[in-house]
Amino acid sequence: MIAESLAPGAAILSPYRRFTRAEWATLRADTPLTLTSNDLTRLKSLDDPISLEEVIEIYLPLSRLLALYVAATQGLYKATQRFLGAEDGKTPYIIGVAGSVAVGKSTTARLLKALLSRWPNTPKVELVTTDGFLLPNSVLERDGLMDKKGFPESYDNRGLLRFLSDVKAGQRNVAAPVYSHLTYDVVEGESSIVDRPDILIVEGVNVLLPNRPPRDGREIPFVSDFFDFSVYLHASEDILETWFIERFQRLRQTAFRDPRSYFRKYADLGDDESVRVASDIWRRINLENLRQNISPTRPRASLILTKSADHRIEEVALRKL
Repeated sequence: MIAESLAPGAAILSPYRRFTRAEWATLRADTPLTLTSNDLTRLKSLDDPISLEEVIEIYLPLSRLLALYVAATQGLYKATQRFLGAEDGKTPYIIGVAGSVAVGKSTTARLLKALLSRWPNTPKVELVTTDGFLLPNSVLERDGLMDKKGFPESYDNRGLLRFLSDVKAGQRNVAAPVYSHLTYDVVEGESSIVDRPDILIVEGVNVLLPNRPPRDGREIPFVSDFFDFSVYLHASEDILETWFIERFQRLRQTAFRDPRSYFRKYADLGDDESVRVASDIWRRINLENLRQNISPTRPRASLILTKSADHRIEEVALRKL
């Protein structure tokens, strides 16, 4: 590490500029709050008790920064088109949102979509989760990968790369598969259509992970190669485990009770037994994925949001340009 060779008291070199919550909040400037408390209730996940204060202090400054980045990128794109004498359609700005299971990625992605769609230069913002690119359960069961769901090998990576390539190329009506958290499987024959948005947000646990080199030696891109900006949500392992267990308990009283739910078998567990089951799932699957695949990608993000035990973002780290 470079820092280890520095003299005592010397500043630690870092590619990031770090902000406390209070420092970051001042960067909102005069950005207006365009969400109501009802909007926030609709956008947030069941297990993410986000407040309007969080939106004002964290997400309004972030939306302001992203609006500036998008405008600058749009200007550069237009200048390049003029230089090349090209007219090959619109290229969307793509934002990746990464982090562990239970860290709050879905809420962050939906908030960014809502806020960015209210900026005048980005009226069309779409959101896609990589869950839709998971291999069907029938394939995972055949290949013995059900306990590896969410690991890199459980995805249709070629399909995801093809989707991002088509979107980035400005193609019209690009289809993305749809995933059901109720049935815990890809919905056969269903898709969502992405049609040349100004911004596309791509949310998923492993979107910042580099690809493993192919055996035939062919060059293949990383998913993150298509990103113009990326956000990583971070919390300590013990906090994430607590949040996962709490979410499991709430779902046991709600979605798990639906007869169609893949997890219906857990709905009638007692409190102590459900905690034991949730803790086992966390440590055996999600923690292993976090340690092996997700956490190592944190330094690749453009922005890192660090959460405390009460779900509040306490530190923001922005990669220097």
